[in-house]
Amino acid sequence: MKLIADRPGPGPARPYRFPTVVRRAVAGGEVVAADLPGHNLAVAVLLLDAGAIHEPVDREGVAGVVAKALEEGTARRDASGYALALEALGTELSVEVDWDSFRVGVQVPVDRLLPAVELLAEAVRTPRLDPADVTRVRDDEVTALRMYWANPGPRADAVLRADLFGAEHRHGRPMDGDPDSVARLGVDDVTGFHGAWLTRPGTLLVAGDLNRLDLTALGEAAFAGAAGAPVPADPPLNVPVRAERRVILVDRPGSVQSTLRLGHPAPHRSHPDYVPMTLAATVLGGAFTSRLNHLIREVRGYTYGIRADFGLSRRFGRLLVSSGVQTAVTAPALVDAVGEISRTQSGGVTEEELAVARSWRAGQLSVESQTPRAIAGALATIVVHGLPDDYHARLRERLLAASVDEVSAAATTHLRPEGLTLVIEGDAAVIRDDLVATGLGAVSEARF
Repeated sequence: MKLIADRPGPGPARPYRFPTVVRRAVAGGEVVAADLPGHNLAVAVLLLDAGAIHEPVDREGVAGVVAKALEEGTARRDASGYALALEALGTELSVEVDWDSFRVGVQVPVDRLLPAVELLAEAVRTPRLDPADVTRVRDDEVTALRMYWANPGPRADAVLRADLFGAEHRHGRPMDGDPDSVARLGVDDVTGFHGAWLTRPGTLLVAGDLNRLDLTALGEAAFAGAAGAPVPADPPLNVPVRAERRVILVDRPGSVQSTLRLGHPAPHRSHPDYVPMTLAATVLGGAFTSRLNHLIREVRGYTYGIRADFGLSRRFGRLLVSSGVQTAVTAPALVDAVGEISRTQSGGVTEEELAVARSWRAGQLSVESQTPRAIAGALATIVVHGLPDDYHARLRERLLAASVDEVSAAATTHLRPEGLTLVIEGDAAVIRDDLVATGLGAVSEARF
């Protein structure tokens, strides 16, 4: 007797609806909330304008050390006592630092959100920051970074960022710092960053069933003990794209693989062309079926994968193409990659390619917006980048409505193959002559 199971077919597409955004001024800060009726889990995130962009040059990584030190006890409880208090509510602190923000969040059943926010605020506003704990956390972070930087990639990323934005600027250095910058941090650096940036009210993001939540009480708990005015938003940085390509070698003697990082400056996240830019990058290298991946992986067999996207923050952005290839095919892989970027810039996209990109990007919205934590993340995007409250509600429509002409125009405007910096981390003795022979740009070498 045979049992035969037929694979179930796809069901009808569910409608995409982003919750209505609610704003409320409370106790010197602002609560921005999304209503999730019937959800038993709720998320609260304290969003502070304390991102890596505010770190002093030569002290990169201090925000990350502060983030890791928040759970080392508070003025009221030692580390064990604080951990037990979190555990009693069935939660933990989720801490994230990026270029633009410092975020501390909790996720709990709805009826426990207020005490969880009180614990969150206790850690953020009054951390113990004992010198011995700070030193240990810093040393642990240095060890982790040394292990990370031993791998291919981080040095290439750092060289590309420095070339695009200038190593004398904070945004021209690695977002998380490097082993040397973190090792230079003293206790005063950590306490100083905390005092300057984490004591301001900020914004409390809430995603949950608002019929069962008191937003005023949550805001009062989050902003209790806070002081200082909001940080005025700085304007976008004007980073010009160079008129000529350049090739930079990062020597990794004996490497059997070359790590490729190609890029140039791009607009900031709230730029009006964000949607067509994103779709153009998806066609170029943002999906498995993209032009770059099809040519360099499927046709040439040079790599397991290659990706291109626009990485955009509040004040600056960049196009980034990343891959790893066998040493012997480094030069032809670069020629092909630059060729595909040039083809997309000059010829635009096709309706068939764009249809796939539109469907995939629009479909992602439904998949990525199914949890309270994801909704809170979307609220953070609205707040950090000054976007309208209905931005996410309209985003799917905007993606699906983007035309070939609109996306091709964005590719023409925002892809700049002539101004690319090509960074290759690999065995310089083996690949240098081949790179010079490509004629892609003047070849130099970066040393660490």
